[in-house]
Amino acid sequence: MANPEVDSLNLEAGMVSNLPNHSQMGFKATLILAFQSIGVIYGDIGTSPLYTLSGTFPNGMKNAEDMLGVLSLIYYTLLLSPVIKYMFVVLNANDNGDGGTFALYSKICRYARISLVPNQQAEDRELSNYTLVIPSDQSRAQKIREKLEHSKVAKMVLFLITILGVSLVIGDGVMTPCISVLSAVGGIKRSAKFLNQDAIVGISVTILIILFSVQRFGTDKVGYSFAPILCLWFCFNIGIGLYNVFTYDIGILRALNPKYIINYFERNGKDAWISLGGVILCITGTEAMFADLGHFSVRSVQISFMGVVFPSIICAYSGQAAYLYKNPTGVTDAFYASVPDALYWPTFVVAVCASIIASQAMISGAFAIISQSLRLGCFPPVKVVHTSAKYEGQVYIPEINFILMTACVIVTITFRTTTQIGNAYGIAVVGAEAITTFMVTIIMLFIWKSSMWKIALFFVVLGTMEATYLSAVLFKFTQGGYLPLAISFVVIMIMGLWHYVHHQRYMFELKNKVSSDSIRDLALNPNITRIPGIGLLYSELVQGIPPIFPHFISNIPSIHSVLVFVSIKYIPISKVAMAERFLFRQVQPRDYRMFRCVVRYGYKDNMEGPEEFEHQLVEHLKEFICNEYYILQTAPTEEAALTEEVTFQQLHAGPLMRSGLLTNETEESLGPNYTFSRSSGSIHLPTRNNSLNRMVTEPVRGIEEEIQFIQKAMDQGVVYLLGETEVAAEPNSSCFKKIAVNYVYDFLRKNFRQGGQVMSIPRSRLLRVGMLYEI
Repeated sequence: MANPEVDSLNLEAGMVSNLPNHSQMGFKATLILAFQSIGVIYGDIGTSPLYTLSGTFPNGMKNAEDMLGVLSLIYYTLLLSPVIKYMFVVLNANDNGDGGTFALYSKICRYARISLVPNQQAEDRELSNYTLVIPSDQSRAQKIREKLEHSKVAKMVLFLITILGVSLVIGDGVMTPCISVLSAVGGIKRSAKFLNQDAIVGISVTILIILFSVQRFGTDKVGYSFAPILCLWFCFNIGIGLYNVFTYDIGILRALNPKYIINYFERNGKDAWISLGGVILCITGTEAMFADLGHFSVRSVQISFMGVVFPSIICAYSGQAAYLYKNPTGVTDAFYASVPDALYWPTFVVAVCASIIASQAMISGAFAIISQSLRLGCFPPVKVVHTSAKYEGQVYIPEINFILMTACVIVTITFRTTTQIGNAYGIAVVGAEAITTFMVTIIMLFIWKSSMWKIALFFVVLGTMEATYLSAVLFKFTQGGYLPLAISFVVIMIMGLWHYVHHQRYMFELKNKVSSDSIRDLALNPNITRIPGIGLLYSELVQGIPPIFPHFISNIPSIHSVLVFVSIKYIPISKVAMAERFLFRQVQPRDYRMFRCVVRYGYKDNMEGPEEFEHQLVEHLKEFICNEYYILQTAPTEEAALTEEVTFQQLHAGPLMRSGLLTNETEESLGPNYTFSRSSGSIHLPTRNNSLNRMVTEPVRGIEEEIQFIQKAMDQGVVYLLGETEVAAEPNSSCFKKIAVNYVYDFLRKNFRQGGQVMSIPRSRLLRVGMLYEI
């Protein structure tokens, strides 16, 4: 029998999942996703030419030669970050097709026991895309893993870095709509000079409200609607860019030589360094390519970016630079100044539409990462709506949509100009990219086991670039740069506090779980009555009876004829196959009909409605009962010299292995005379006195009655039993902890969705009993 302690030390990468995923799509489906991705992912980076050069030279350009240095900086920043870093490295660090900071964290958690809530229990294993293997040597990867697992500081730091990255992406999602829409709408002043800044702000706010109002239709429909408009925008960029290059100065392409970067810094010194805070805006939205990956696929993102987006923005920046090289006074409104008069109005209309679409990228990214963090116990419960039955990972969160809309409107009205928003924007962009670089480096070290020179090249080159840019944007902290950090601080406080209490609640239940002897005593208690139907008692515990159960009995001295302790467990993988979702165990005594059920979801799985969930649970319970009878009703008759092997197909117990029901504990329950071969999927039965033992293959007496009893209980109704657990700090806790738990956490719990709302449980079948946990 495999040793679970040794098994959990390592996880094997590259396990092929039997779940449908984007990597198995045909070329036609990939092209469809690539087209959709244009309308969802690239609006932000695609509209960066609207404000990058004007943000780099807010006070005008001193020397036309500076344009060559800045254009060269833009070329190589685009080459290093979105192309080399994301297209060829970061996208491949996805977690079973899902991207974002939490996807990186959950991937690391599966390869090392660093999660603050246990995620490598028996219930996490035996899944088709979550496989554990025994390490073969003491390699560099194994040593790094052991250091991470034995350091509480490392675990906490990695978690804090993760939620910081998530909060920066959310902050990016607030900045993007503001700066994109304001910069596009501001272009109308070229022809409508009578409009003042108040009118520009008012128009921008109206557009933002409309944008957030259509999010409920989903990424699928929004992507199809936006993609043609954004494709037209990219065509305008290519056409106008090439026109300007050939009209004004084709020599601007000399900027491909990086020596102009050195010349630029030699001429301008500190001013050149400060201007990096504007140059970094050329890669705004790059993180969205990874955060939104769950909506699409790696190949579709690579095709759309390298085939359409990258050539377009290179042409756009080159065209603007060629125009400004000859007309340096037009830098404060660089984009619209470089547009030919004949194309001004068509370009303005398309630019406004593209700026609206630009917001979609980070909004979708915010939905995706919050959905992931929710599944990992790092965010208060919110309603996650899966908007596409065809493509997994496309979600919409009404509460977050409203919060983002409100924040965007406030920022737009408060800051009013793109210059100040640009100062704030840069910190969110560089901070999120730096965190991604750090976490991917960890993955390269002990998951991919890349060679050290590749890791050093990746970390040193990108880390140096991002550190330089970060120093420049922090210089503008007082000029608006504080905003994303303030947003990040609030998000970190919410996520950190929620995860801390989530962990403490779990540990409280683990320490106070009810013993098996108490359940046996309960079975003999004559004061407890059995009532018809099935009762589903929810708890976070996956092993043992939760303390809320005796609390229920003391208040309501009755139990349903069938009682199931249900634990919803989110596994740090993207999806769990339906055949592997329900894991049952029998709670003794057997005739009391009490079961434990661990329902396993990935962080991209959609929770079913009550009726569908009940049907699936009962069907798997019936299957479990059949399997239990077939395994335990073994009839040893005579001694035999030989061993009989009975396969799972003969036992009709194939679903047992697929469902992960035959865990190490189940094997032990078979007794010392039974052995299970995982390689052949078979059970070896003992033999005595020259005669074979028999496994009963015909229906065992009692199975039909038991199944009928379960079905009758199902027909009589299912009642959901939820513990209304309130959490409070222990009396001897510090003042800070009391404020955080008793007031802040309590406020969040009361103002976000409750458990019954998240699972859409009908109120008529919901029973709550309150209990206080002191942590």
